[in-house]
Amino acid sequence: MLELIDTYWLYFLVGQYPEGPLGGLALTVLLSGAALVLAMPLGLLLGIARVSPWRALRWPVTALVQLVRGVPLLLVVFWVYFFLPAVTGVKTGQATTMLMVLVLFDGIYLAEIVAAGIRALPKGQLESARSLGLSYPQALRRVVLPQTLRNGLPSLVSQLVSTIKATSLGYIIGLSEVSFIATQVNTLVFTQAVEVYLILALTYFILCFGLSRLAFLLERRLQRRSAQAS
Repeated sequence: MLELIDTYWLYFLVGQYPEGPLGGLALTVLLSGAALVLAMPLGLLLGIARVSPWRALRWPVTALVQLVRGVPLLLVVFWVYFFLPAVTGVKTGQATTMLMVLVLFDGIYLAEIVAAGIRALPKGQLESARSLGLSYPQALRRVVLPQTLRNGLPSLVSQLVSTIKATSLGYIIGLSEVSFIATQVNTLVFTQAVEVYLILALTYFILCFGLSRLAFLLERRLQRRSAQAS
């Protein structure tokens, strides 16, 4: 296994870069982080709409959230990569396709995180802000959302873990993320499939376990702060 790592570690990390497109573990991490960052504005808007007092805004967003959560991610990848170009005539690359799909799904799940965080706050805070003369949007921006985002940090890190694992579905459309690179390495060595996929599994485990521990520590820290404040 050590010989395998010594021979293919650079290919495993960055794919064909700089002679070719970026791939491997670097692409997996970059794609996951970019998707989560780009999904944040969408998640905030949809999350606020989920708890909006106006039904005309709340109901359509609720329907959208339930629809996207009920559709397999793999199916949406196929739709975006094969169906949309047939309809629009615009062909998207593998990385662009996967980024679009991840932003959509991350936005939906972040909307649930934001909505749950807003509901978890005491209602008196919003009412107090309104009684001080703040409008509903001002009360959300200055009072509710800062607390919601701070309390939701562990959930955001957990969502990043889910996004990292979801990038492996890009293998189906030929995206050169880390699992695709591992399969290519396996075709080169052929007789060391167990070692190749064990390295892949350990890579995912170390990365995701580290982030999960970070989410746990953030949650513990927030709980201690909450206990001290009370």
